[in-house]
Amino acid sequence: MRTFKKHIFNIWILLLLMAFQSCHDKLETVEGQTNVGDTDYTITSDMVQPLIGAYHEFSTRGWEEHLIYAVRGDDVNAAGDQVPLQEADQYNYDPGSWMPNSLWGAHYNDIVHMNNAREQIELYKEFADESDFALADQYRAETDVLRAWLHLNMSRMWSDIFIINSTDIDVELEAGVATKEEVMQYIAGLMDEAMPLLPDLRPNERNDIPGGVTKYTALAIKALALQEIGDYQGVADATGQIINSGKFSLYNDFYQLFKKPGELSDESLLELQFSDFGSESGDAHYHLYAPYGPQGWTPARENAGGGWGFYEPTLKYIKFMLDRDEMVRLQTSVLFTNSGMDEIMSDPDYATLPSWMSNTTPDGDVINDYARANFASGKHYLPSVQLTDGRNNYGGGKNFIVIRYAEILLIYAEALTQGASATAISADEVVNMVRARAGMPALSGVTLQNVVDEKFAELALEWGIRYYDMVRLGMYGELTHDGKTFSEDKVYYPYPTEQVDALPLEN
Repeated sequence: MRTFKKHIFNIWILLLLMAFQSCHDKLETVEGQTNVGDTDYTITSDMVQPLIGAYHEFSTRGWEEHLIYAVRGDDVNAAGDQVPLQEADQYNYDPGSWMPNSLWGAHYNDIVHMNNAREQIELYKEFADESDFALADQYRAETDVLRAWLHLNMSRMWSDIFIINSTDIDVELEAGVATKEEVMQYIAGLMDEAMPLLPDLRPNERNDIPGGVTKYTALAIKALALQEIGDYQGVADATGQIINSGKFSLYNDFYQLFKKPGELSDESLLELQFSDFGSESGDAHYHLYAPYGPQGWTPARENAGGGWGFYEPTLKYIKFMLDRDEMVRLQTSVLFTNSGMDEIMSDPDYATLPSWMSNTTPDGDVINDYARANFASGKHYLPSVQLTDGRNNYGGGKNFIVIRYAEILLIYAEALTQGASATAISADEVVNMVRARAGMPALSGVTLQNVVDEKFAELALEWGIRYYDMVRLGMYGELTHDGKTFSEDKVYYPYPTEQVDALPLEN
């Protein structure tokens, strides 16, 4: 089996080789970075340019990537007319689907970009003064953190993958295909190497690259990798260091956390940054949020564009939150239509809805009925009144949070309920910190199920977290919901046909 898988990855590496010149070309056009053959590495003040190019590539994510991660969870429905999303939502995986293939290509392409930037930084270091060696090492470590996150996503999707650790393809192929456990151990080890070289700061404390990765981003990615393979003491050790640093705190307003006021808050450990630079026209670096938005709305600010309606919170999630008497997190996470509220009330157990529930958001945007869904994601919604004047793209300029402190607190609590020794405060304390922001009463004697439920309430609709939790914990029954039937053989996507068919394979 490993021989077969190695052929699959060999095919992709060959494709990367053919595309590698375009990697250099892209870095040539991004933020002023020049082609390797034209770069004067003696101008060491330019050493930051490959890193800036790497951050640009990292933040330029396809709209389909997050959706194809997340729609398998019981927190998200695939709405609209996108067959790959609808099929994935039903656990019917088509290896010929363009979306997983696109994610595969984009992630491996970006990993090569990170490795290329890393090697260019090393070339600058050869000509740098000794006083700049530490800065070169820091920049190199930042690219390691970015590519670690990309490897993490790949292995969560496909389990056994090829680790690309350099631009020397022949050497990479000799290593063969890595199992999921090997990938996660690789990520943890890479983060151990990176941590001493990175700033001991929150990302928002960095003045050179505001929001850039730091020691704590590396600790967070290490914890996520170790969680995937059940090393709960390792998780507690890594997350405990983040907690004990005293540098992070929960943003005081859960609703605004996912909007412009919450950008690069003290809660953020990794965040994709976007902007139109506050200008009515001209350059803009946007993520495409239209897939998350309602097709029909009456925005409070005229001319604000609507969405495509591809991403819908599930009725299961909404009822779960209503059963808990949640307001803050439910109002933030879900945009309601009148039809959606009628659907909830059609269940006699939910015939009376809380008075706060409305199809008008706290910022005055009215979510009208539309054909594709009854609900939309509030975590990917930017109020029309927060758009820059003259800009009308749905969610235009909104950042995309990737890892936040609330998740760190909850995976620390989970590790403790799974038998790890405490390295910071108690599981009760961290869970109640998260609950307090949401206006929820404190718990005592927190159990694993309490933590799982808290993660569902807090982290729904974000990066497929709910799906990965249910798979990792073997709670497969939760993923069988609303007419969808899950089984253990559906944990991972099949390898994309386009990669498998590129060359003849041995049996």
